[in-house]
Amino acid sequence: MKNLVLSTAILALSAGLATAQTVRMGTEGAYPPYNFINDAGEVDGFERELGDELCKRAELDCQWVTNDWDSIIPNLVSGNYDTIIAGMSITEDRAQVIDFTQGYTQPDPSGYLVMSADADVKGGVVAAQTGTIQAAFIAESGATLVEFATPDETVSALRSGEADAVLADDAYLQPIADENDDLMMLEQQEMIGGGVGMGLRQSDDELRAKFDAAIDSMKADGSLNALIAKWEIGPGF
Repeated sequence: MKNLVLSTAILALSAGLATAQTVRMGTEGAYPPYNFINDAGEVDGFERELGDELCKRAELDCQWVTNDWDSIIPNLVSGNYDTIIAGMSITEDRAQVIDFTQGYTQPDPSGYLVMSADADVKGGVVAAQTGTIQAAFIAESGATLVEFATPDETVSALRSGEADAVLADDAYLQPIADENDDLMMLEQQEMIGGGVGMGLRQSDDELRAKFDAAIDSMKADGSLNALIAKWEIGPGF
């Protein structure tokens, strides 16, 4: 009888696991500390830890997929994965194409990485990653915008003299400045964007609700703030 009961329990558990909804989590893997590829070739960073915990709380079986930033929204819409969790700021323009969960970080200040304290960020050439809120800001600022497909390329452009500065999230640029004696951050910062959230297809209302509930629970018990502090993303909730 005990064996029968145990076998029944195992079968029930196996059935539950087999029917768990599989959700493909799309990220860039090139924007530390939000997301990056570690030495083992796996997605790592703040959003990997966050995403895994959200999936656990939402009782979802989540798989990680990497995609270049410049096509990350089109490939979500076309069904190559089910979410975007890639340091993506919530903006009105993006919300016309995809839906967002509530924000899981506050707006992070954008900072200028430069090679000289007298770099001209108002009338000079400023590099940004294509399709970011920083690129849109520069385009309207009076400075000359040069865009690149990856964050690394923007820093290379600064070093090669193609740009006078790089504008990106302070959380991304500050560690680069700290690790390189030839680079520095200006004191000037820009507050742009409305916080960072998960992107989903506009038809996925039920999935968005599950992730919203999971984010709410992490805010309520303090675990989201703990992750934000661990990865030095910015202010908590």
